[in-house]
Amino acid sequence: MKAGLELAGWKKMPADSMVHVKGRNIKKVMVAVDVGTAELLLAKSLGCDAVIAHHPIGIAAINFYKVFDRHTDYMVEHGVPKKVAKEATAKLKERVETRTHADIYDDVVGAARAMNMPLVNIHQPCDEYMRQAILAKIESGRTEYVSDIVESVGRIPEFRHAATKVQVRHGSEKNKAGHWALVIAAGTNGGYSIAKAYFQHGVDTVIYLHVDYGDLVKMREEKLQGNLVVLGHLAGDSLGLNALADKLEKDLDLETVRIGLLPSR
Repeated sequence: MKAGLELAGWKKMPADSMVHVKGRNIKKVMVAVDVGTAELLLAKSLGCDAVIAHHPIGIAAINFYKVFDRHTDYMVEHGVPKKVAKEATAKLKERVETRTHADIYDDVVGAARAMNMPLVNIHQPCDEYMRQAILAKIESGRTEYVSDIVESVGRIPEFRHAATKVQVRHGSEKNKAGHWALVIAAGTNGGYSIAKAYFQHGVDTVIYLHVDYGDLVKMREEKLQGNLVVLGHLAGDSLGLNALADKLEKDLDLETVRIGLLPSR
């Protein structure tokens, strides 16, 4: 967990990340985006001493919605009135909290405890590293047109290797990018309500990692004026997790087994 926080430049562990089962004398670690009981068994069969998941599990999944307030901060930074920003974020928080409240949240952590397999999930810190890397790539290139942003992100190795290429889901890559906002590392994508808040308050292009189809339909039905660029979920998560695995290998001399991650070169 410390390595993940250092990667992001943070000191405090966010609510969506957690050490679920503690361990000692760890030498070989499995790193994966999603971890279930099958992945724990795979890790054991591969001789791993611990497992690092990306997406929230256990109590971290229940607390997932608590990190969404960063959306409000982003919106305010880009000129959205604070009252509007908080209302848009509240809708997203309620939707996700209602969903996770119904989760059977302790099955994977319970399996790890039964197997004596150390387990941690590191979500927002890895996403923050990913956000910083993508932001630097976009800012180092042209940003006149939406297509410029698409091309810049597409040159990052994980995105270049991805089967799911960067897409313009709303608007057009031929449009001017104008005032753009990279909306990543706030827990999850902002959906319809947050994209709408951006579009209605001077932001021309919103960049998400992923988006639900239902939210996209609402944007189209309301004919919101703006561009929505969707980068690709696995590519983005791979970028953050590859950096974490590299750091574990370099700083802690650990062996890592990367499962399901896209290449970083």
